[in-house]
Amino acid sequence: MDLSTFLYFLVASVLLTIAPGPDIMYLLAKSLADGARSGIALAFGLCTGLIFHTTLVIIGVAAVIQQSPTAFAVLKYAGAAYLLYLAWGAFHAQGDLKLNTVNKSASYFKLYRRGVIMNVLNPKVLLFFLAFLPQFVNLNSDSVSLQIAFLGFIFGLQTLIVFSLVAVCAGKVRDYILNIKNFNKIMGYVQGIVLIGISLALIIS
Repeated sequence: MDLSTFLYFLVASVLLTIAPGPDIMYLLAKSLADGARSGIALAFGLCTGLIFHTTLVIIGVAAVIQQSPTAFAVLKYAGAAYLLYLAWGAFHAQGDLKLNTVNKSASYFKLYRRGVIMNVLNPKVLLFFLAFLPQFVNLNSDSVSLQIAFLGFIFGLQTLIVFSLVAVCAGKVRDYILNIKNFNKIMGYVQGIVLIGISLALIIS
């Protein structure tokens, strides 16, 4: 891969990452509600999930799932069900949030695990990688798998950096708006609504 192709891939990846989407919207809501560290833990989980999708693209499972309506449907509805479960928890947990404190009800590891599961159970990420990564690969090369692995790593790395910056910025903003009456209660509802929106998008897509 030449430098110009790599730079084009990097720019395209960053633009796709910062575009409004379910992952970044939920990350923003979580960071506003629970602080930057919680957002960064979630970001690490979401980006770890990208390793799973990159691996599937490399071994060709993604193509099989794309051609199998049943496999795609199972993954899609499993992901939607998990997100609805998280939304239910967000709606019912918001009453336990305390003003002026970071919500510690969910450990950083649990947030990390949540990010991994959210990403792994999202078939759109899988199909996106299947369509996106090969565009920057020299298919005539003997190292196609290595190229895809490298591109997946770079995409995940820049996503982690962007998501972490979003979490830090949201955490800073949180410090200023935390004194708004019922702020944490409102953010609990926001998280729930965002998660329901993501799950509905999976179901109807």
